[in-house]
Amino acid sequence: MEQFFVSGIQQVGVGCVNFTEAWRWYIEMFNMNVRILEDDTVAERMLPYTGGKAQKRHACIAVNLQGGGGFEIWQYSERKPQPVSFRVQVGDLGIFAAKIKSRDVKAFHAQLSAKYDKVGALSKTPAGIPCFVVEDPWGNYFQVVEDSYVFIEQNCLNGGIVGATTGCTDIDKTIPLYRDVLGYDKVVYDVTGTFDDLAFMAGGNERYRRVLLASSQKRKGAFVPLFGDSTVELVQALDRTPRKIYEGRFWGDPGFIQICFDVTNMRALEKHCNALGFPFTVDSCKGNEHFDMGEASGHFTYIEDPDGTLIELVEAHKLTIMKRPHIFIDMLKRPREKAFPKLFFRLMAMNKVKF
Repeated sequence: MEQFFVSGIQQVGVGCVNFTEAWRWYIEMFNMNVRILEDDTVAERMLPYTGGKAQKRHACIAVNLQGGGGFEIWQYSERKPQPVSFRVQVGDLGIFAAKIKSRDVKAFHAQLSAKYDKVGALSKTPAGIPCFVVEDPWGNYFQVVEDSYVFIEQNCLNGGIVGATTGCTDIDKTIPLYRDVLGYDKVVYDVTGTFDDLAFMAGGNERYRRVLLASSQKRKGAFVPLFGDSTVELVQALDRTPRKIYEGRFWGDPGFIQICFDVTNMRALEKHCNALGFPFTVDSCKGNEHFDMGEASGHFTYIEDPDGTLIELVEAHKLTIMKRPHIFIDMLKRPREKAFPKLFFRLMAMNKVKF
């Protein structure tokens, strides 16, 4: 079989009601201020998840250059976004929390607490890592975890996305997807009980099984220096029947839409996914064309975990570095395993956004 590889978490999608308001807040609190791309067009390829109708939307991918994956901030442009009708709790099916890195959790906790009131107490994960939880104004949970890796110094205390936490009905049925497709083959912990680090979230005082998965092998690819290491945490509710977060709603409605992984050699990955029983549910380039995203082009697909949680896979083909003059990189004409030099990422800082 042809070789494919997964470079790490590219972004976590965050659906919102007001694009500008949400991005402004994520910049103020989490320094997600470097625009990778921004697009205000029609999502024509997502019909299985948008009621069978192409939907216009405004979206961007924003990163923090201190390292980690980005946010895909996303709002319907012509359809009224539909927030979840119930209070999302720990273990509900789908992504119910995203993990953000900080090199000094205690100092970052003090910084956020001084300007925002929905910040949980300092705690530690089952692995003994300092952490705390922030709830944004729209009910999304972010668990800040200590991670000393800083890619490019931005004089702030936090970086970007280093993981996601997903509710499952049966963890043992979900593990093979993350282990055998996405390379999270190392079990950091597998614990059952009640946990102080979940207490700030709705339902956080109930009993859960938690499995944290990491990668035993070093990732490879152009963006690995930016992404750094990442984890996926699977959580199974033991005291109640969890609810599906996107039941009756569309992809892109408010909440954590999907977790997205940067990949290379999509067609080889497709064969692997099919063999393991995780077929593509969306394929942007069925005819092997390039999918144009304005400032970039590439190939994106979706698969689902056993509970229907959406996982996006993206292979970049062209990336714009500067608009004027137009400078871009053809990803298909460079060694795919070779990391970009830091200069490339420093140029990204020219796209910092200020509101």
